[in-house]
Amino acid sequence: MAMEIERRFLVSGDGWRQAPGRVLKQGFIAVSRERVVRVRVDGEQGWLTVKAMVTDASRLEFEYPIPLADAEQMLAQVCPAAMEKIRRRVTVGAHVWEVDEFFGDNAGLVLAEVELQDEAEPFERPAWLGAEVTADGRYTNAHLSQHPYSRWPQGHTTQDAHS
Repeated sequence: MAMEIERRFLVSGDGWRQAPGRVLKQGFIAVSRERVVRVRVDGEQGWLTVKAMVTDASRLEFEYPIPLADAEQMLAQVCPAAMEKIRRRVTVGAHVWEVDEFFGDNAGLVLAEVELQDEAEPFERPAWLGAEVTADGRYTNAHLSQHPYSRWPQGHTTQDAHS
């Protein structure tokens, strides 16, 4: 059993853009608050991931490599709405931040996640980090696949989305 502990934040600056990025395509076969099944293409590799919620910041995570052709077919034929983003990995202090810049129906949204060993583990906050949205389920990729950022109420920006 693998435990994933992540905290998620909005991004409010551009200091992360210097890091190289890679394109990820992903979709969800099943989505509920308690669990999700995700298909992802990362470069030339496909992945099947099952996540089950433990707390807002912690999830059981089981991830398996699958053939690229299978992942692409699942994205095209099984997942209702595939999404695309560029992921950049930025080291700040002792932690690596994953910064996701979304495209398509989620364009304009940039989120940063830091993986921790414990939910209370301290970490250095980069200058470009905005409000924490770990407990706001709207900012999970699974939710964004069903309720894209572009369809959120008019005037709703990443700066005031958590208030």
